[in-house]
Amino acid sequence: MYEFFSTISNFLSQPLINIVLNTKDIPIIFAFILGLVGALAPCQFTGNMGAITLYGNKSFQMNVAWKEVVFFTLGKIAVFSSFGFLVWIFGSEVKTIMTVYFPWIRRIIGPMFILIGLFFLGFMKFSKTISLGGIIKGFQKEGSLGAFLMGVSFSLGFCPTMFVLFFITLMPMAISVNYGMIMPPIFAIGTSLPLIIAVFLIWYLELGGRLMKKGRRMGAIVQKVTGIIMLIIGVLDTITYWSF
Repeated sequence: MYEFFSTISNFLSQPLINIVLNTKDIPIIFAFILGLVGALAPCQFTGNMGAITLYGNKSFQMNVAWKEVVFFTLGKIAVFSSFGFLVWIFGSEVKTIMTVYFPWIRRIIGPMFILIGLFFLGFMKFSKTISLGGIIKGFQKEGSLGAFLMGVSFSLGFCPTMFVLFFITLMPMAISVNYGMIMPPIFAIGTSLPLIIAVFLIWYLELGGRLMKKGRRMGAIVQKVTGIIMLIIGVLDTITYWSF
């Protein structure tokens, strides 16, 4: 399964890799395009599909989910900026330590999608006293904290491709220039670009809230479809990252 996602990733990212090679003399653009390549990395691919499904669903049913997109991106910026700062201070020791924990952190995302899918499908109910339930309800309703935490969790889900892009490719250049500390946040924004584009298209085409206006029944159907998609993504993701 991982090889399948790797094949898709390589096919989609190859044109961007060529652009990256041509932008090494412009570090800021280099960091942004490298982040976009990261968005297509196997460990980020299913995560971005899940985020697009989740916030696309909310945009269709309610208002366009710009607030959630912003907080999702801020979560990514917080993580990558922290990693960049740690590498800046401690160097290669940080990379060695992180390789121990990244695989386990990445495995959390699949089960989390399964829980969200079951919640959307109505198979799971949570009281306000259960923190996990509060987070999942945050994904669906208020969304700011949930979106931030989702951005954080996706950013912690490194795979070999993402590790090479950030620690081996981006950070050496970031350390070599005076304004290198802004490169990890720009990289983070690049990894969020697929979600930003998807929500922008919903906003630009004025599709936000359209299904909710057509009635609760249509909105309920879309939510069920979203739950099914999230469940499928979660199962595929879990099989991929728990099988090795």
